[in-house]
Amino acid sequence: MLYSSIDNKKIKEIKKLNIKKYRDKTNLFLVEGEHLVMEAYKTGHLKELILEEDTNFSLDVETNYVTTNVLKYITNLDTPQNILGICTKDKNLKIIGDRLLILDDIQDPGNLGTIVRSAVAFNIDTIILSKNTVDLYNSKVIRASQGLLFHINIVTDDLEFIVPKLKKEGYKIIGTKVTDGKSLKSIEKTKKFAIIMGNEGSGVSSSMLSLCDEYLYIDMNKNCESLNVGVATSIILYELDK
Repeated sequence: MLYSSIDNKKIKEIKKLNIKKYRDKTNLFLVEGEHLVMEAYKTGHLKELILEEDTNFSLDVETNYVTTNVLKYITNLDTPQNILGICTKDKNLKIIGDRLLILDDIQDPGNLGTIVRSAVAFNIDTIILSKNTVDLYNSKVIRASQGLLFHINIVTDDLEFIVPKLKKEGYKIIGTKVTDGKSLKSIEKTKKFAIIMGNEGSGVSSSMLSLCDEYLYIDMNKNCESLNVGVATSIILYELDK
């Protein structure tokens, strides 16, 4: 079917998926561009395909077409993609595996997307997001992750509850801290671990640091006070995966 009016009820519903509250309500989210649509399709997340009229592209899912005017209304991008997908969120996921990454209130969408990519690259089993971390289904996070959020187990939970539980289950809780920690180069590797990475401005919260079994820091030139959290996470995960 071809939709040509921005006043159409279905089009307005799709547009609302740019809002977190509505994504949470419907358990749906948008992806834009052929690459992201294909990643969603390959992993069984793609519910519906939205194509700009006359676009030659097909997948075995419900497909609808929109005019250029409607496409511009729906999209968040300055340069709209002619291929969009409506995707289903993963629901009722549980923490799995021995290698965990905990994100304590990460706020920047680009950072979260970068961290997701690195977590996949370096064999993290589950990413645990604090409830105040930027929305995983924010369009900027999805683009920065290059679709790799479809390829890793990601849960959101109350860290004050989950971290003590993980300790009881035998996970070594490792916090990142500039002072009073061990150099990443000397950290003793263990089978079951959970690395906590903190907020861009304030780092790992004091409540989380108090639950850590060990702290680590990255050795670097003294002229550099700190690293972007996405970069720091990538370095740490690379070293732990050696």
